[in-house]
Amino acid sequence: MKLFFKLIFKDLYHLLRRKNGRVFLKLIFKYGNKSRHQTEKVNFLSYKITVPDCLSFIWQFKEIFTDESYKFKSDNLTPVIYDCGANIGISCLFFKSIYPKARIKAFEADPKIVEILSKNLNENNIKDIELFPAAVWINNNGIEFGLEGADASSIYSNKNKVKVNSVRLKELIETEQQIDMLKIDIEGAETEVLKDCKSSLGNVKNIFIEYHSFINKQQTLDEILQILNSSGFRYFIKQEADRKRPFLNRINKNNPEMDLQINIFGYRDK
Repeated sequence: MKLFFKLIFKDLYHLLRRKNGRVFLKLIFKYGNKSRHQTEKVNFLSYKITVPDCLSFIWQFKEIFTDESYKFKSDNLTPVIYDCGANIGISCLFFKSIYPKARIKAFEADPKIVEILSKNLNENNIKDIELFPAAVWINNNGIEFGLEGADASSIYSNKNKVKVNSVRLKELIETEQQIDMLKIDIEGAETEVLKDCKSSLGNVKNIFIEYHSFINKQQTLDEILQILNSSGFRYFIKQEADRKRPFLNRINKNNPEMDLQINIFGYRDK
């Protein structure tokens, strides 16, 4: 019987025992039934923000504040953080909560999301963040980008295609003596960007990559892992979207354009 209750209530127990887990549950009850892709004002913890889609925000909060997926250790009181795919700023708020003096470069390609990101940072008095309204890419020439209006805009999306500014990540990271955290959540562009940065990752201490495998496009997870390995990283892989019967269910039902979405955590032994 003990095992039965442990299996049934395990996730709820872990949420209830932590402050941010309880906040997550409150956010579900308060905002979980809101219509999709409608702008709302949301209060959580000590923050007041604007969100373009409540459901996306709720799951961002769980991953970032409840699960603390981006938490890392640094002896540097002013760590350098590159937030590639900053979206509406939840990750920036979290990084500043653990390292108030962090120097952050935040990159976001969607022009409408950039406006919300900037507003959220300003209204919460978040300083020392350099905002790049551009896509992280392999050159500075701009790139065609499909706008989704929340957190799924991508170079592979065919919705609302526009050309946006781009910045070559390789050139930027080579100007830094050390990058304490490099977060890459750029909806499908990660492999090309990492291939371009392959020889320039020596000054990166920790790296987070959200890998996206799009239907009818070649899978490149092996390339990413090889880059991490050759750059001296140990890595840990965690699934982001589960498929319980992978031989039968070959797509992600929550995002049918993809068949695989995982989080990769890279770190150094020393």
